[in-house]
Amino acid sequence: MACLLAYVCLSPAFAGAEGLDARFLRALDGDSLRVDHAGDTLEVRLIGVDAPEYKQEYSRKAKDFSRSFCQGKTVHLEFDRDRRDRYGRTLAYVYADGRMLNEELVRAGLAIPIRIKPNTRHYDLIKQAEAEARREKRGFWIKGGLDMTPGQWRRTHPRK
Repeated sequence: MACLLAYVCLSPAFAGAEGLDARFLRALDGDSLRVDHAGDTLEVRLIGVDAPEYKQEYSRKAKDFSRSFCQGKTVHLEFDRDRRDRYGRTLAYVYADGRMLNEELVRAGLAIPIRIKPNTRHYDLIKQAEAEARREKRGFWIKGGLDMTPGQWRRTHPRK
């Protein structure tokens, strides 16, 4: 048992994994949340996933999924190498009831994996969830995928 505990604690997936618990406040969209930690409101951007943008197909479903996944719960934020993005948002893998929102959002076919170095600790796991969503034709995979990736959508629909 001690060997198993040592293996889990020293494995690359957990090496340096720091985190904190926070109270879920609301889903801003499929891949962004607002949480409360010790009286401070944090905007959290999910690491390793890109969900459809506002007014893009499946955007409402992705947002509803994230809200439902976290609603009324204390969530655990696990950090990777970079803690903040260029917009000042907290970057995290978000867990509720022992399940990772980032992974489950992709598994439901409501987001795609994105690899942005150096935050790649769970990228392979998220890619496996995408393969399952495609195989099982979940979410937007029922029609073969999105007409445009969220990144393409942002480029062709700039904010005013």
